[in-house]
Formats: sequence, structure tokens, C-alpha cells
Amino acid sequence: MSRDNSVTIVILSRGKCGLSNCVTRYLVAMAASDLLVTILDLILRQIPIVFEEEFVFLESIPVCNIHAVLLYAVTDCSVWFTVAFTFDRFMAICCRKLKSKHCTERTAAVVLGTVTALSGLKNIFWYFMLTGSYVLVNQPWFCLIALYADFSPVWTAIEFLHQILTPCVPFVLILLLNVLTVRHILVNSRVRRRLRAPSSGENTRDPEMESRRKSIILLFVISGNFILLWSTLMVYSIWIRMSWMGHQSVYLPYFMLELGFMLQLLFCCTNTCIYAVTQSKFRKQVKVMLKHPFAPILQFLRK
Repeated sequence: MSRDNSVTIVILSRGKCGLSNCVTRYLVAMAASDLLVTILDLILRQIPIVFEEEFVFLESIPVCNIHAVLLYAVTDCSVWFTVAFTFDRFMAICCRKLKSKHCTERTAAVVLGTVTALSGLKNIFWYFMLTGSYVLVNQPWFCLIALYADFSPVWTAIEFLHQILTPCVPFVLILLLNVLTVRHILVNSRVRRRLRAPSSGENTRDPEMESRRKSIILLFVISGNFILLWSTLMVYSIWIRMSWMGHQSVYLPYFMLELGFMLQLLFCCTNTCIYAVTQSKFRKQVKVMLKHPFAPILQFLRK
């Protein structure tokens, strides 16, 4: 997974995939945040669980709460970068007058920096709510919860707000933006077809619509990927919080939580596959990278 994201970052950073600088910045930021989630969650979080006896010493060192702050911050970045990219494409497609002002490399850098800073500030409270000791089991809160926080209504409110901001609000925003984008595209397509009503023998190929279609496919696949892979964890998190508040109408088995975490982590390694499927120039650059180590050998054999 980390290798795939690393390859994606390298390829996109070279700027040879036919994407604008603005789009490239968003995609690189998404790949970088996914890479950090993979490292902090799949690797660093699981090592003390798998090698429990070797890492008992971590129980006396305040590491886990710092680990938790970093993990939840980069997870928020991964989610909200997707929202930022969706909004950027919405502006580019539906608000043509604002495209030149908003859809720029500078604006992308400001948006990504702001999201990163806010994600870090939002998750600082975990440092005080959690302790530095790892809980050596595979569960959502992998750090021991501070005793004063475990039964505190403030903890309950903060955790519930955390679940709402990530991923419930992004879920709604991405769905809303995609619905508005689809509506605009359908209306625009009908108007263009009427204006270009071809006479017999006229070329019906529309380069503008073909270019827009590729951009739309990339947008919808990335957005749909987020909605599909985050939905299980989101539903279970809301359900468990409501059950703790005394509202339990449907029983959800524990494996649903584990499935939700698996799908959420899968989200962090699928974007490379998405780019490969939807972008022909990205596939070409992947082939170039794969052939590059063997180029000297091939040149030698040709001689």
C-alpha cells in the first residue's frame, strides 16, 4: 500500500499526466495523506499489537496519545482533501466565471495548508483525553482512555462531534456537490447538443465535452470510492454512539466494526488503481517507471 502511494506521488509530481497544476496538487496531497495513514495505522499501530511482549515497555512511555493525535489528524486530512478536490472540480465545471480565480495552484496550496492546520488543531484534544499507554487489542481507541474522560459527558460530546465532522459532514458535502455537478452537466450537455445539431456528414466529435468527461470520471470515481469505503464505519460509529445513549433499535455484530476499519484503510490505497484505470497518461508513466531500472540492460542487449 505504501509503495503504491509512493509511486503515485512520484508520478504525479513529475507533472506528465496531462493534469493541471491545481489538480495535481490536490491528488499529490491526497496520496501523501493516504501514505501517512498507512504508515501510522497499518504499520506503527499494529506493531505493538502483533509483538505484544516485545513492546510492553511502551506502557510506561507516553507515546500512544501523540500517535493518536497524528493518526486522527492525517485521517482527517485524507478525508477533507477529498472534499476540497470535489469542491475544486465543482467550481471548475459549474462556475466557469470563478474558475480562473479559484482553480489555481496558489489557491490549492492555501486550501491544503488550511485543511492540514485545522486537522491538527481539531485533534489536539486526543492528547489530553487519552493516555500514553497502548491497549494491545485491535479496537478503535488503541490508547487507554483517561479515567476522568471515560465517564465524562464532555468526552461523549467531543467523540460524537469527531464522528460528525469526519466522515459524516464530508459524506453529505461530497454527495451534494456531485449531485449539483451532475445536474449542471446534464443541462449543459443538452444545450451543447442543440447548438451543435450536426447536419448530415458533419463531424459530431466535441473535444470540450470529451475533456470534461475525463475530468468528471476521475471526480466521480474518487468521490464514489470515498462514499463506498467509508459508509460501513460511519454507520457503525453512529449506531454505537446512539446505543450508548440508550437508542438501540437494530443489533449490529462486532465484525461490522472490523469490516468498517478494513474498508476505511482500503480507501487509502485505492486511488493509485483509480488513476491507473481512468488516466491513460498515468498508466503510461507507470510503465516508464517500471521500465526505467531495466533500461541500461536493454540498451546493453541492443548493442
